[in-house]
Amino acid sequence: MRSFDAIVLGAGITGTSAALHLQGRGLRVLLVDRDAPGEEATRGNDGLIGRDAYCAPALPLTLPGILAGALTRRRGFGIDSRSLPDLARFFGECRLTAQPAAVARAARALSPLQAVAAAEHLALARAASALRFFRRTGWIKLLRSPRVRELAEVDRHFARILGVPYADLDAVEIVRLEPHLRSLEEAAIYWPESQSVSSPGGVTKAYGRLFRERGGEVEIGDAATLLDTRRGYALRTVRGEVGAPIVVLALGAGISPVLARFGLTMPLAACRTYHRHFRAVSGVSLTRPVTDLEGGFTLTPMERGLRLVGGTELMSTARALSGLPVRANALHRATATARALLPLGSAVEELPVAGVRVFVPDQLPIVGEMPGMPGLWLSVGHMRDGFSLAPAMARLLADLVTDMLPLADPQPYSPSRFLVG
Repeated sequence: MRSFDAIVLGAGITGTSAALHLQGRGLRVLLVDRDAPGEEATRGNDGLIGRDAYCAPALPLTLPGILAGALTRRRGFGIDSRSLPDLARFFGECRLTAQPAAVARAARALSPLQAVAAAEHLALARAASALRFFRRTGWIKLLRSPRVRELAEVDRHFARILGVPYADLDAVEIVRLEPHLRSLEEAAIYWPESQSVSSPGGVTKAYGRLFRERGGEVEIGDAATLLDTRRGYALRTVRGEVGAPIVVLALGAGISPVLARFGLTMPLAACRTYHRHFRAVSGVSLTRPVTDLEGGFTLTPMERGLRLVGGTELMSTARALSGLPVRANALHRATATARALLPLGSAVEELPVAGVRVFVPDQLPIVGEMPGMPGLWLSVGHMRDGFSLAPAMARLLADLVTDMLPLADPQPYSPSRFLVG
């Protein structure tokens, strides 16, 4: 059996960033996934590195609201009805973490990671010759209904408390920033410190190349073969059995079946979200991401065209990983709304592409060592924050693994807050 100091399972942006930071602390690291870096959920997200204080999710928490979400898809969001029995504890945790005091704690806990997210990305991007992907153009959130404007007030509240700059825009100011948007009488919030990338998959692949150039090894393997050997952990890759005293699970929604192998569960859900690229219309451009919360989508400029991300469906992690067929009706409706906002050309892909991301009840990442499982570490991001915060999470993880002064108080991110075993 070949031995390493640490094995990172999952070669998305979270796992690749973790591997780089552990490697930077002098550890010999193996990065393992069933595919090459950047080929799974990372490839299809909206590429945002958000700096927007705290955005409360518009998630139904009452039984009638949950059932309505399962029966009818509204504003680009739906709930998989077959997942409801498995999501009972998840919704229970969401109700607890939606209380005002809990929301305030979460906003304050998220702030230190958000504050350094862009700088941590740029440090890796500079070393990986990937700065060409990054844009410092900010982010616009459209406020098109009373419900969305009420949610936006939570954003503003925590932005003022935490010192995050923002600007309220009227229709004229929106068009001044994005001249080709048909803003009508909309209002918006502009987050100037947010950044974005033109290819999330390209960024992840560049980080993966940097990891290999620095001596790291990448292999194809199956996380389902992970075993506790009492002296560490072992699993099988295409090149044979490997082992290490430290294993980092950076598998996104795929973390649940691996934890189940050790008799552990966490109240996580999965969000299946779709994306599709559209060719540019002559004379029409977009320079920054625009999120329409009412329409349930984000439109962002990418290398392959304008990427529309939306059609979110909440489901159990088991259902999300079971190979469900494409169910992109909500994205089709979002496309019609987006075309009314900005002229879009023809679709690049024949069909929308699905991606699966983790929904954590309190919207905070999970970073830390598993209680009772020495050497088994988690690094899991919540929804789009998985891409946004990945390098910051990786730095915090490396601090904890190597017993250095942590980047932020690790307690709010600890897996112990949800763990049942």
